[in-house]
Amino acid sequence: MTQPLLFSSFNIRNLMLKNRIVVAPMHQYSAENGFPTDWHLVNAGRFAAGGAGLVIVESTKVERRGCGTLGDLGLWDDKFIAPLRNIAEFIKARGAAAGIQLGHTGRKGKTRRPWEGDGPLPYQRQVEDWDAWDIIGPSSVPYAEGWTVPRELRLDEIKDVVDAWGKAAERAHRAGFDMIELHGAHGYLIHQFLSPEANQRTDRYGGSEANRMRFALEVVESVRHYWPQSKPLFMRLSIEDEAGWGPAQNVTLARLLKQCGVDVIDCSTGGLTSKVPNFFRLNTYGYQVPYAEQIRREADIMTMAVGLIVHGDQAETILQQGQADLIGVGREFLNNPNWAMDAAQKLGADPNYANVAPQFGYWLSKRDRRGFGGKPSTWQKGIGAEQA
Repeated sequence: MTQPLLFSSFNIRNLMLKNRIVVAPMHQYSAENGFPTDWHLVNAGRFAAGGAGLVIVESTKVERRGCGTLGDLGLWDDKFIAPLRNIAEFIKARGAAAGIQLGHTGRKGKTRRPWEGDGPLPYQRQVEDWDAWDIIGPSSVPYAEGWTVPRELRLDEIKDVVDAWGKAAERAHRAGFDMIELHGAHGYLIHQFLSPEANQRTDRYGGSEANRMRFALEVVESVRHYWPQSKPLFMRLSIEDEAGWGPAQNVTLARLLKQCGVDVIDCSTGGLTSKVPNFFRLNTYGYQVPYAEQIRREADIMTMAVGLIVHGDQAETILQQGQADLIGVGREFLNNPNWAMDAAQKLGADPNYANVAPQFGYWLSKRDRRGFGGKPSTWQKGIGAEQA
């Protein structure tokens, strides 16, 4: 059988992925004062042990004021390097590449955890710097009615924010991560600058599309200054946000990002404004894949497809049809941390479990040799171990 593309190795700059399965970054909201906890180690580690090629740690904030809510990870200070290194090293020891997403929430900051309900976060006594938790944005336009009105960044402040991304990237390198993804989607700060709705500035960072793209491009240039040229750089974008920033604009942006050193566009959607909820799209397998295909074709840049990619053969079809270069799987990994191992069995890519941790592979392959597990169930009356 021909090796499935999903389980073929893939090179980006000097990084070789053992397969094209990427665990997309997923907020856990479980950090303590910006520091990772045992939850983060277990959460990322189980995905790596389960056979993924690349595991991306959740959005980690480049500034303290960039935190969205309680429990965000931080990388705005050297003190965060050592505990994050522990996670990166564990991921790599399990045979996966270790990635981290860098982000800044901007005007969507100081909000409740999702499972505690949307909206502004009420005063939290335990947050010592509550009053200094400065909610900023390109303009003083709130995300939604009743949300905090952000303070518009002064022109002389923008350079420091841009530099914060670069310095966080340098810390990520020191922590041992193999790749970085910049979060430019879902209505967070970079996306806010791109948006004609959130960005109503009249200076060099607002107005025309070229001006609104300036912040994103400067962030990438800063990151590339601090981040080794040998290591890949991804960027997540909302290819369609139904608020004035869509596929045509992102094609233009992606071409420029490639020139600045971005290797892969992670193609997502939505999140810019509460006026247009994203949920109406969430009823079709691979609902964002066409955006990855369009950006790949029209911007001539590698893409990662995400969004309700649930089955291994579905992921393989996306690659075979040239719609994307990498497959990002999120919630389905929460449902099955061994999704990569499961897909490999169903696609016949790793019959001997050679590409997962031996603590899994030895016992599962031994069971398979007796005719159980791995393959579709053959259980029926009269068929048992004595016939296997």
